[in-house]
Amino acid sequence: MDTVTTGKSLTRAVSDMLAGGPYLYPEDHPPPRRLGDSVGAVVRTSGSTGTGKKVVLSRSALLAAAAGSHAAAGMDLTWHLVLPPHYVAGLMVMVRSLAAGREPVLASPDLTDLCASGDGDAVSVVGTQLYRALQDARTARALAQFDLVLVGGAALSQQLRERAADAGIAVKESYGMSETCGGIVWDGQALPGSSVSLVDDARAPRGGRIALNGPTLCDGYLSDDGTVEPATQQGWLLTSDWGHMERDRLVVGGRLDDVVISGGVNVDLGAVRRAVETLDTEAAVIAVEDAEWGHRVVLFAATSGLSQWRDALAAHLPREALPRQVVSVSRVPRTASGKPDRQALLALLSQ
Repeated sequence: MDTVTTGKSLTRAVSDMLAGGPYLYPEDHPPPRRLGDSVGAVVRTSGSTGTGKKVVLSRSALLAAAAGSHAAAGMDLTWHLVLPPHYVAGLMVMVRSLAAGREPVLASPDLTDLCASGDGDAVSVVGTQLYRALQDARTARALAQFDLVLVGGAALSQQLRERAADAGIAVKESYGMSETCGGIVWDGQALPGSSVSLVDDARAPRGGRIALNGPTLCDGYLSDDGTVEPATQQGWLLTSDWGHMERDRLVVGGRLDDVVISGGVNVDLGAVRRAVETLDTEAAVIAVEDAEWGHRVVLFAATSGLSQWRDALAAHLPREALPRQVVSVSRVPRTASGKPDRQALLALLSQ
């Protein structure tokens, strides 16, 4: 089946679902039992730290997320699909466009065939796609013709944001997850209808644990026996991330389980990643258990000199947070959502 045919079939399936038709399911076989008529889709989480969960999203939640995006954008937009549609970010591209009465445009993940219509255009990308697009003048010029370039999947570095702005690209950073129908926080502000709160958590280096609320929240997680397990507590989704507020905007710090103890000191891997990204936006950072240090910070990058990396980062990080190992890779393995694939990185480490 060619790309055009695939795109038309996909658009038809999503359109039918939004109109009350069959829900979308990511597997080749149906779920163990029939889900309710209100269900719009079942999507998998990216699974960057293991096997992804199956998240049940109602039709009304998907449409609420599209409505919030439309309100934030302030205009009707044709959305261009360059992300896998079986993940929530790609699915929401289709939903937003169709909810606005516009057929989504299927394009290549490398963005080389992007072409704005000139009548209101948007595209959702991950940071890696934006970084690589900026390496090619033609692709960067094509992106600059879009009214909105939504960047999600992982934190957007200030360096990459500034490079995009210099190229005339209208970037907005999104924060969200499968459980919220994708990004419902744009540039630190919740979309209309959604809310952000911070919950006290001793693991958070600053601020608190991020909690999200609103009509876009999922119904729950689909278990192997077909039951739907709750994902929220008293109407709030407690994420695995911490953050703080600056001028009434959410600043996402990182994952709560990314705060590890190395040499008896708390090390925030999010801070390490932000420092590394100022030198190499393609690099990845993880922590692994270590008999001597408790945990050691491991850096994956194209350049492998440990002493050079430690010297370059010493001005930005405390000594305990500096990498203790560097693994040379030609390209960091990533999930379909653009996040570094932790399981693949661990496999590289064991080689």
